[in-house]
Amino acid sequence: MEAIAEQIQRLELKLLQADLNAHPVYIDELLAENFEEIDNHGQIHTKSDVIHWLKRKDPNLPWVFESFRVKVLSDDWVLAIYSLQKTGQPDTGSAGSIRTSLWHRQGRHWKMVFHQATKLAGTSAS
Repeated sequence: MEAIAEQIQRLELKLLQADLNAHPVYIDELLAENFEEIDNHGQIHTKSDVIHWLKRKDPNLPWVFESFRVKVLSDDWVLAIYSLQKTGQPDTGSAGSIRTSLWHRQGRHWKMVFHQATKLAGTSAS
């Protein structure tokens, strides 16, 4: 299971850090046709919405994964769960986000079918 977690983490990172304007082929390699996302404000986004965001993001912005793990749901379905933090930016007061992604193996390739981000609040007083 460790090998599959490493593979899925590499694919997640590829989406975040690749320059998708320079490498548009990655979009169809990594996102399923019926892909959907729920952002950290609870808004549902289509594949084209997410592609638009991915093409506008800074590919040089470093991202840090924490507690990356997968749950194997079947031979062809994996749920990735992790925390994500942008680094190298002025402090925005954000504690990052917790993410879940549903990946489906289609042939020899894994494609993301669903993604959800939940913004983490700062540390609590309790």
